[in-house]
Amino acid sequence: MGKIDKVQALEILDSRGNPTIEVILSTSNHILAKAKVPSGASTGEHEAWELRDKDPKRYFGKGVQKAISNVNGPINELLKGISVFEQKEIDEKMIAADGTENKSNFGANAIIGVSLAAARAAAIEQKIPLYQYLGGQEANLLPCPMMNIINGGAHADNSLEFQEFMIRPEGASSFSESLRWGSEVFHTLKKLLKEKNHETSVGDEGGFAPNLSSNEEALSLIVEAIEKAGYKPGENISIALDVAASEFYDKETRKYIDKKKKLAKQKYQSRSAAEFIDYLKSLCASFPITSIEDGLDENDWEGWKLLTEKMKDQYQIIGDDLFVTNKKFLQKGIDEQIANAILIKLNQIGTLTETLETIRLAKQNNYATIISHRSGETEDDFIGDLAVAVSAGQIKTGSLSRSERMAKYNRLIEIENHLGTNARFFHQEIKK
Repeated sequence: MGKIDKVQALEILDSRGNPTIEVILSTSNHILAKAKVPSGASTGEHEAWELRDKDPKRYFGKGVQKAISNVNGPINELLKGISVFEQKEIDEKMIAADGTENKSNFGANAIIGVSLAAARAAAIEQKIPLYQYLGGQEANLLPCPMMNIINGGAHADNSLEFQEFMIRPEGASSFSESLRWGSEVFHTLKKLLKEKNHETSVGDEGGFAPNLSSNEEALSLIVEAIEKAGYKPGENISIALDVAASEFYDKETRKYIDKKKKLAKQKYQSRSAAEFIDYLKSLCASFPITSIEDGLDENDWEGWKLLTEKMKDQYQIIGDDLFVTNKKFLQKGIDEQIANAILIKLNQIGTLTETLETIRLAKQNNYATIISHRSGETEDDFIGDLAVAVSAGQIKTGSLSRSERMAKYNRLIEIENHLGTNARFFHQEIKK
């Protein structure tokens, strides 16, 4: 049985050119396994703590040397000699030694890197793919991608307040076909934007970041792109939104404000939770939208309850900043009947064990699960395997450009090929 011989970390760069951590774990059987840790831009205030150095002389304070020292020092000593197959023990030892609720001592970025590297090492030791190690021989469900083709909010320097405008190729018969459909819509959209003299530069997650007049204009362009690519909006391909409402919620007035327009000294809207819900409903009535993420502020639980009551029967209502992959917050949502889906981000909670526990709780209570990347990504493709391992059914990993996004899609193509005729596709299952 492979036991941990050494754990070390390096300071590498993420897709935004900011420092992050790569963990390299070696075992007594001379196995090497690596994990690279992503970083979010639009982060929930209840997320596990990402430890940064705050030294203005290095990377403008964003260095991760302290977290690296924690991996190379106390975490390395703590885990030496433990079997890589003891995932829960590994994760619980790190949590206990850290001693804080949000992992601020070692840093969640240090802990999650070690946690994922240990799982990879175990899969290599067993000579099986990671998705089979995590999910067993029966893991064969490929997820429907949610592709962020127009970026706004904190992910782009443009006028759009909503953070992500996504397409879901739910009518496809396989993952590879859904990827092709998405790619064709993406390139059609690029052509449309050029024809209309809009920018075709991309945001953090690979989607286009044009300066558009409104959310409605963005949605209209996406519908046009779907049609011109030869597909039927709402039948072959639907639209999903990540509103990221916490980014433009005014805590003092308890209003949802178009902050980008306000900063630009333009006419802007200011809406109560009930008014903003009505606005979201009007968008859904006008466009083929099937999923809304973070439709209200992460602490506006009263508003979330109203949002869920009004929309859960027709739409997927996803909590991201609301739940932060944390069982405690998810359980509150279950108890209060808030949302019907949860976004899963490994670094939000900080260990693989806790992530899997949250997914189990969600599934036991019929909450949909969507495995997600972060805006500051690396070429690590762990979440592709995770999505198949837990039969999540949906994955968010960005648009159809930028290699750190493509790495996840390409990994899923490999998994689909490896599964062969045993591969299933999520929305094919729903139609049955």
